[in-house]
Amino acid sequence: MTVVADLYAAQPFWIWLAVGVLLLAVEAMFSTEWLLWPAVAAGIVAVLTAVGVRLGLPGEVAIFAVLTMIATLLSRRLIQKANPEGLDINDRDSRLIDQRARVVEAFVGGRGRVFVSGAEWPALIEGEAPAVGQDVIVNGVSGSLLTVRSAV
Repeated sequence: MTVVADLYAAQPFWIWLAVGVLLLAVEAMFSTEWLLWPAVAAGIVAVLTAVGVRLGLPGEVAIFAVLTMIATLLSRRLIQKANPEGLDINDRDSRLIDQRARVVEAFVGGRGRVFVSGAEWPALIEGEAPAVGQDVIVNGVSGSLLTVRSAV
C-alpha cells in the first residue's frame, strides 16, 4: 500500500488515470451507463493533476465527486432527448402491432398463418376469416402467436 501512496505523492496523474481506466473497463463489461461518467470525471481529475493543479487527495476526491454528479445529471437529460419514450426499436413483437400481414395459410378453426415483417407467424383470427392472399392487421402478440383481424 505504501507503493500506491508513494506513487500518488509523486505522480497523482497515474492513480487517477488508473481509476478512470478501471471504471471504464467495468462499464465496458456490464454496459450499465452508470460508470461511464465517473470514469470521465476521473480522467478530468487526472488531466488536472498532470497540468500541475495539486489540491491534495481530499480536494481531488471532492472535484471527482462533483464532476461525477454533474456529468451524471446532464447525461440523464441528454439520454431522455436521444431516447424519447415510445416503442423500443429492438422489441420486434411490439412493433408488429398494427402492421399489415398477408394470409399465407387458410384459417381453420380460427387458426392460420400470416406473413409479416419478413417472417411467417401462426395467428388467431378475430372475426371473419379472410382467404389466403388477403391482408389482415395484427392486433396483438402472445409469444409466437399473433392475433389478427381482417384489414377490410
